[in-house]
Amino acid sequence: MVSARRSFQGVLPIAALSRLGEALAGTEGTAQYELDFGRDEFGTAYLAVRVQAPLTLTCQRTLEPFVLPVTVDSQLGLIRSEREESALPPGFEPLLVADDGKLNLADVIEDELLLALPLVPVNPDSTLPEEVVEPAPEKVSSEGRSDNPFAVLRELKKR
Repeated sequence: MVSARRSFQGVLPIAALSRLGEALAGTEGTAQYELDFGRDEFGTAYLAVRVQAPLTLTCQRTLEPFVLPVTVDSQLGLIRSEREESALPPGFEPLLVADDGKLNLADVIEDELLLALPLVPVNPDSTLPEEVVEPAPEKVSSEGRSDNPFAVLRELKKR
């Protein structure tokens, strides 16, 4: 594939990506991908991965599902052993290829989408609940001031 500078493009159902599906709130939609094999000017074998997918995540602010459009654009340097990783040019991420030279492209797409997921998904259109934005007024003691949380300790110290 590298020598022939092969390119692939297509659509992959998100439901077919089982590991990714476990991290999502829903598996609707499809991922559009473009994969380009080749060699750079230094002779490094690479795989350029471009993926666009609408991923349904659970907002950690509201706990409601929302769709996050994810775009991946990465350059993967194809290596056969971990020793070759240090020889990769800057800007290349290592991708370890099996000894037989075979590569499951669906797994590569799924890995790149998993890496693109936010650590804490938050819907940018969500708002905080009113209780958080405007807390209820605290109860005021009969003297017109709030109770000191250390007053109990002060009384214990006097004993």
